Amino acid sequence: MERVLDVYKRPLNKDLPLVCMDESPKQMIKETRLPIEMKPGHDTKEDFEYERCGVANIFLASEPLTGKRYVEVTERKTKRDWANFIKQKADEWYKDAPKITLVMDNLSTHKPAALYEAFEPKEAKRIWDRFEFIYTPKHGSWLNMAEIELNVLMGQCLNRRIDNMETMKEQVQAWQTHRNNKEAKIKWRFTAEDARIKLLNLYPSIHD
Repeated sequence: MERVLDVYKRPLNKDLPLVCMDESPKQMIKETRLPIEMKPGHDTKEDFEYERCGVANIFLASEPLTGKRYVEVTERKTKRDWANFIKQKADEWYKDAPKITLVMDNLSTHKPAALYEAFEPKEAKRIWDRFEFIYTPKHGSWLNMAEIELNVLMGQCLNRRIDNMETMKEQVQAWQTHRNNKEAKIKWRFTAEDARIKLLNLYPSIHD
């Protein structure tokens, strides 16, 4: 935990970007009856019945110090999907950065081994060497600032019924562009010193 918090204290360095990454499933839902649109004095009325149309996966990478974020909607959340997302970061979004610090949850798919399953060994090693992987501890995903961005995305963009991948991709892209234009940053204030006070019970006891 304290390693993650120390990383968050680093000053902005455009040559060594700090990026937080998270992912979340999103159920695609189709209306079975047309909703009644909002009218003066009346809220929108939506039938509780719906039809499931599968699940999409949302990959999100957020650069909290600059107010940039990149979102990709995929059909699955396999190791290969994650590896392709990581490669895109390295070769497109941060192609000029010698090293990228990446904070993410400690999931089984978020491992260097996934790169070797998706790419030839030489290519996998090349991509791996571009990153410094920083993992949040078990049950500590709240330390990942990308989780905050995902919550904003879900609340501002995906808090309604969307029944297909193309529409979801279009809406997510529009949200990404709007939020990037605003340069919306995350002001993280929780420090290691705060953790030692507020989360004292999580630290081991030292007895003489």
